[in-house]
Amino acid sequence: MVKACMDDEFCARLMAETGVAVVSVDYRLAPEHPWPAALDDCTAALDFLEQEGPAIGLDPSRLVIGGASAGGGLAAALVLRMVDTGRKLPVLQLLSYPMIDDRTTLRHQNLDVRLWDETSNRLAWRAYLGCEPGSVGVTDLMAPARRTHLKGIPPTWIGVGTEDLFHDEDVRYAQALTAAGVPCALEVVEGAFHGFDGVFPDSAPSQRYLAAQCAAITQALNGSAMPGGQSC
Repeated sequence: MVKACMDDEFCARLMAETGVAVVSVDYRLAPEHPWPAALDDCTAALDFLEQEGPAIGLDPSRLVIGGASAGGGLAAALVLRMVDTGRKLPVLQLLSYPMIDDRTTLRHQNLDVRLWDETSNRLAWRAYLGCEPGSVGVTDLMAPARRTHLKGIPPTWIGVGTEDLFHDEDVRYAQALTAAGVPCALEVVEGAFHGFDGVFPDSAPSQRYLAAQCAAITQALNGSAMPGGQSC
């Protein structure tokens, strides 16, 4: 799992619910370390798991790669890098309200969203990219939603709330994956804002959201078909 340290509580809950081992990557942060520092750190963690995993009881052939928000964007980028370099792919990518499209910063709709608004989004993308978001030179490894050829990506679970700034870009990515023949489950949480499950982890919507992620992980590791969720 590609997760920042702030998500340690989520990682612990995920371990308790599924029994899987969770590796949290303490990747370098922007603006001090713009792209590709964080993605390179995630790749280094993957290298370590592939090389040393068996010695510590981890099977690198049964990986789930995922993350939330910026971590979700990194997870998606890591999977794209794995596809491009011919590496063995994870059994599932798990993307929770992922930050995947810098072009969202070009949209000025004054949306009434909580925790993460258009101003925060522009500042974060500018810091991460080291250039102006929406620029011609931004690649799909920087902003995964820019990828136009999606065949070969592993099964995917995407979750996002209807009141999340990333709702539209996440739904479009899920639809594009499905159109490319990638098994994809899309979980849309009515009325949920960005990071809702971290703010109210014990609420009924957050519990259902966690259960959906756990089900996706368990079924993927068991070799079952992509679980339900809203159709893409």
